[in-house]
Amino acid sequence: MNRKKKWYDYLWLVSLTYLILGFFNILFAWLGLFCFFIPLLIAIINGNKAYCNKYCGRGQLFALIGGRFGLSSKKDIPKWLKSKTFRYGFLIFFLTMFCLMLWNTYLVFAGNNDLNTVVTLLWTFKLPWHWAYHGTLFSAGVAQFAFGFYSVMLTSTVLGLFTMILFKPRSWCVYCPMGTMTQLICQAKNHNTAQEN
Repeated sequence: MNRKKKWYDYLWLVSLTYLILGFFNILFAWLGLFCFFIPLLIAIINGNKAYCNKYCGRGQLFALIGGRFGLSSKKDIPKWLKSKTFRYGFLIFFLTMFCLMLWNTYLVFAGNNDLNTVVTLLWTFKLPWHWAYHGTLFSAGVAQFAFGFYSVMLTSTVLGLFTMILFKPRSWCVYCPMGTMTQLICQAKNHNTAQEN
């Protein structure tokens, strides 16, 4: 019997709305920080991956597109994608790219670089995105961060869709950098709790 839907079962709408809003106004990309900090806070405070298991709208979106709409091959994900070596390596790579994005944002804030109105997909392909920028009352660095962060969110979505098609719908969740980080936090917190007891 199907369980009754909860409010958090519809968070895929939040992820979809985020991507659409960023297409029309890049400053909405700042809202993505909620998806960055909330999982970390839940892991730090509760010592579990409730965000990944219940509240991740992106995972729900992949489950919907791949599962209900049948766009997934539903094959098992390869062992190498599940390995610690790949997951930790991808996390390090992802964080490195994130830090480079922050550095570029700083350079615009400092006035050393001009605002670059592009979205970089898969850390390689620079897509013109100038129509989504309508000016800001703040420093151009605010917009530069938005372009950079939206690039990160769009890239992870594309990777998730790609692995969804090739494998099971939520294959992205296996190697998602946020999932890996929250897992490490949970392991550390639970280890410290066990030692205290």
